[in-house]
Amino acid sequence: MPRGPSAWLPRCRPLIGPEQVRPGAFVAGVGADAPEKHELHPDLLRRARVVVDSMEQAAAFGDLHHALEAGAVRREDVAAELWEVVAGLKPGRASEDEVTVFDSTGVALEDAAAAVLVYDRARAEGRGIRLPLSGAR
Repeated sequence: MPRGPSAWLPRCRPLIGPEQVRPGAFVAGVGADAPEKHELHPDLLRRARVVVDSMEQAAAFGDLHHALEAGAVRREDVAAELWEVVAGLKPGRASEDEVTVFDSTGVALEDAAAAVLVYDRARAEGRGIRLPLSGAR
């Protein structure tokens, strides 16, 4: 009997295939955060420039996992991890017609960094309201 948080999920089929994606499109796969979950068809990843948040996580349970398993791509076919694009070490989109896929499996550090950036900008612009999060008044 399967165990773990996703054990109750049926083996999912991909929702988006290459025939549904126009040239130049950006596709963010954000729901494949367990080996049983599957959003993007392996052939879409084969045709696209693929960027992942974490190579190890995406290969273990992201849409990349399914593409690797199907033999549609190899790890070497992944263009970059997100941090490499953000740091300017590797390019993002190479042409206007290139399809790009971001396979996001959820890296908490990236979420926290984005939250700090948004918070700092909001404070600098005098935006937002203070909310008590502890329940104390």
